[in-house]
Amino acid sequence: MADMMTYPAETPAVHATEALRASGLGKTVPLPEGALCILADVSIVIDAGASVAIVGASGSGKSTLLSLLAGLDTPTTGDVTLHGASLSSLDEDGRARLRGERVGFVFQSFQLLPSLTALENVMLPLELRGDDDAEAPARDILQQVGLGERLRHYPRQLSGGEQQRVAVARAFVTRPALLFADEPTGNLDTHTGQAIIDLLFDLNARQGTTLVLVTHDEHLASRCGRTLRLDSGRLVPA
Repeated sequence: MADMMTYPAETPAVHATEALRASGLGKTVPLPEGALCILADVSIVIDAGASVAIVGASGSGKSTLLSLLAGLDTPTTGDVTLHGASLSSLDEDGRARLRGERVGFVFQSFQLLPSLTALENVMLPLELRGDDDAEAPARDILQQVGLGERLRHYPRQLSGGEQQRVAVARAFVTRPALLFADEPTGNLDTHTGQAIIDLLFDLNARQGTTLVLVTHDEHLASRCGRTLRLDSGRLVPA
C-alpha cells in the first residue's frame, strides 16, 4: 500500500455527468406508539466521478439514506434515479439487476462468505453476472489491493484489514459506476483504516467510480469533494 500514488478526492471534470438523483426521499416506519420518521424530504444530485460523504450523529438517518440511494430499501415517499433509471419503476428483480450492473458495496462488517477463499469471494459478483472469465479480473484486483499472495486464504485466516481489502476488491471488480461504503473503517484500527481509505480513493480516481460513503469521521469526510450532513433525518448545511 505504501507505494500507491496519491490522487485528489475528485476525479477530473470529464466525468461530470449526473450519476444519481434523489427527489423528496422520505422513510417512515410504523411503531406501536405511532409512525417514526427516519428521513424527510431529502433531495440531492451527485455527479459521476464525485466523492461524497454523508455525515451526522448516530440515528440521524445516514445508513437509511445510503440504503435508499443504493436501492437496497424502498422509500415511503420520493424516488431515486441511478444513471437515468428510476428505482421506483423497477421491481425487486429489476433493482437487483441494476445493482449488479452498476453498483458496488463496502460494509463495516465486511460481509465475506466464510466458506469461500479471498479469490472466490471476489469472483462471486462476476459469476453471478454471468461473466465467462471471473478468475483473471479477480486475481488482478486482489493484486492491486496487495493480496496477491493471499488468494487461497479463507476470511478466518485473514486480518480485519485484509478482509476489508477483499471486500473493497469485490466491490470494485465489476467496475461499478457507483460505490457505496457504509462506515468502511469502523471495525479497523487507525493505521489499517487509513490504508483502506487511501485504497478507496485510489480506485475511485483510476476507475472514475462515483464514491458515496457514510462516515462519522470528519477527517475522512474532508477528503471527499462534497459533504452531506443529516440531522434528525433532514439535510442541513454542512
